[in-house]
Amino acid sequence: MNIGVIGLGTMGMGAAVNLVRKGHRVTGCDLRPAAQEALVAAGGAAVERPDALPDDLDAVLILVVNAAQEQDVLFGPQGCVSRLPRGAVVICSTTVAPEAARGLEQRLTEAGLLMLDAPVSGGRAGAEGGTMTVMGSGAPAAFDRAAPVLEAIASKVWRLGDAAGIGSTVKMVNQLLAGVHIAVAGEALALGIRAGADPQVLYDVICTSAGSSWMWQNRVPHILAGDDTPASAVNIFVKDLGIVLDQARALSFPAPIAATAHQLFLGAAALGNGAKDDAFVIRVWEALTGIKLPAGD
Repeated sequence: MNIGVIGLGTMGMGAAVNLVRKGHRVTGCDLRPAAQEALVAAGGAAVERPDALPDDLDAVLILVVNAAQEQDVLFGPQGCVSRLPRGAVVICSTTVAPEAARGLEQRLTEAGLLMLDAPVSGGRAGAEGGTMTVMGSGAPAAFDRAAPVLEAIASKVWRLGDAAGIGSTVKMVNQLLAGVHIAVAGEALALGIRAGADPQVLYDVICTSAGSSWMWQNRVPHILAGDDTPASAVNIFVKDLGIVLDQARALSFPAPIAATAHQLFLGAAALGNGAKDDAFVIRVWEALTGIKLPAGD
């Protein structure tokens, strides 16, 4: 297939490289020259603007930051929709609110295109290994058209329904859990440090105990190593938990735990850590209590 990938961040680059490895013709789109160069070195092609993508694409995979960027790369002044042939599939893997996904499906359908609401999970390891989980919803024709792309980037593809919005709803719930788990992992580790526990020993014990979680095991090592290079940034959860709370308000649904986690990520961003690894939400407790984080932090 001839595939465009818009957004060559952690997830987008991993997806693009895996598509190249599967023998697809891949053109990535990213403003950053370094990202473009990395994809070219992996065997793909790269452009700076969506309207410079090839005009004979079979599919476009979008992995940008938010719904506004998603709209812009498709319908903005330099968007690519006008260049796509009728029947091409747009695979929207950005985490957005369900209503945003539904609105996008309507616009793309009117343009003669297929859309798959297909947010993903799996982090850097999943993206690089081609083992992401896809939470997909859309017309059967969209799934059929997108199948070669999904096979290259994911080990599990959920078909959640025939209309956009369902995939984004499930991803929203996933992000509620992920954000809360990261925040509470930071709180637990910070409390242990304040109480005098050795952080490495504490981590090891909890990993073999009932209090463990996937996020504890995945994120706490970043803190122990003092490595705040973002695999996923604090600002991602400022956005994603914001989506959760907006949806909860619209449904008159109380979400106090998500709201507290959101405030903690906002606090970390206010301290200057918005672009840092999301595990470093723990710096909120560092600032409040004066604890010393491992590895010289």
